[in-house]
Amino acid sequence: MSLRLYDTAARAVRDFTPLRAGQASVYVCGLTVQGRPHVGHIRAAVSFDVLRRWLAAGGLDVTYVRNVTDIDDKILTKAAEHGVPWWAWAYENERACTRAYDVLGVLPPTYEPRATGHVPEMITLMERLIERGHAYAVDGDVYFDVRSFPEYGALTGQRLENLEPAADTDTDERKRDPRDFALWKGSKPGEPDTASWPTPWGRGRPGWHLECSAMAGRYLGDAFDIHGGGLDLRFPHHENEQAQSRAAGEDFAQYWMHNGWVTLGGEKMSKSMGNTALVDEVVQQVRPIELRYYLVAPHYRSTIEFTDAALEEAGQAFRRIESFVKRAVERVGSDGEQELPGDFRAALDDDLGTPAAIAVVHEAVRQGNTALADGDDAAVSAALGAVRAMLGVLGLDPLDPQWATAGGSDERLARATDGLVALALEQRQAARARKDFAAADAIRDQLAALGLSVEDTPQGTRWELSR
Repeated sequence: MSLRLYDTAARAVRDFTPLRAGQASVYVCGLTVQGRPHVGHIRAAVSFDVLRRWLAAGGLDVTYVRNVTDIDDKILTKAAEHGVPWWAWAYENERACTRAYDVLGVLPPTYEPRATGHVPEMITLMERLIERGHAYAVDGDVYFDVRSFPEYGALTGQRLENLEPAADTDTDERKRDPRDFALWKGSKPGEPDTASWPTPWGRGRPGWHLECSAMAGRYLGDAFDIHGGGLDLRFPHHENEQAQSRAAGEDFAQYWMHNGWVTLGGEKMSKSMGNTALVDEVVQQVRPIELRYYLVAPHYRSTIEFTDAALEEAGQAFRRIESFVKRAVERVGSDGEQELPGDFRAALDDDLGTPAAIAVVHEAVRQGNTALADGDDAAVSAALGAVRAMLGVLGLDPLDPQWATAGGSDERLARATDGLVALALEQRQAARARKDFAAADAIRDQLAALGLSVEDTPQGTRWELSR
């Protein structure tokens, strides 16, 4: 492959060479299901969905793992605040996350393991670390000894002496070093009995970092190609993952990729700060495919400022693409050959350069619109094939059945809507035929008020959403 990716660990763009020819293995940190997902959360899923699609387009058999963190301090706290069992709270929010993935066209992972289903693997990993002298147990807790592992800090380029104490336990009294982090947390008075599992060191529950190492190893083995996640996970989460896995004798991830934040009012979108835009709510205001376009168009490592104006601008840009696709299909059909332009391939091969890739899409649309105006059906078909091939890689093909029911829309409702609009257009055409132009204009104005744009073309009258 000619793909080059920015590796956080190397702090440089590197040629991507899979560990196993013809295959790619990817682990992406999923969400901690303490609440419903916001747009900042879902950006990672969309960004790495594009990566996955591009790896597959390059002929690789992709194994893609995205975990669910369904046991965590925050989950226990939130569940207690709402007076429900922690596992019920976690499952309700896991469903909300799945709904957000689905509504934005994110392909299902090959495997989607829950942390609570992999405690045996976590115990095995801790036993190995203790045997190797990299972890120790104290009164039911198990900690990773950061001073025992000279490479600690390598992923993020930090020196141990400059690091703050690990803020993952209530006290540092049990630690050999305040910077040691918790692999396992012993049960505490007042916590639900169901939120603990038996181990050789007593009942308790896993630390956040341990979960991902155990699940990555279970499904991808001791070494895999790419580990992805949001920029905020680099430290301490990913640093700790790498340290504990390599201290246990595993090669772990060969490339580390991190997507940028989505900000709101100049600050990172965060539940703790109260500045979030929940996916469930945003997709009631904008079409899911337009929200996906908004997230895909910038480079995955860039910061996106979430504003109504930015969403509207993205929506307008996508609707120009969508309008061409629909008009071209009306002219030449949708069964033509699809081939990716070389400039598009070069853009995505350059560290998933979606801004340049999107520019290639819009140039192909421009050429296709010119061909439509000139009546050059061969050129229309070529442009349509190129545009749909590119949109398929980006997960943005408006003809994909995914978008027909995005957000849970009922296909029967869509058919009824099409039929009602067609009936209105027939009435408009009849009014025009009898030269009752006032009635024809009134129908057009009523449709416009409902957000429908009507266009008279040599091939007949067509309509589309104008929002």
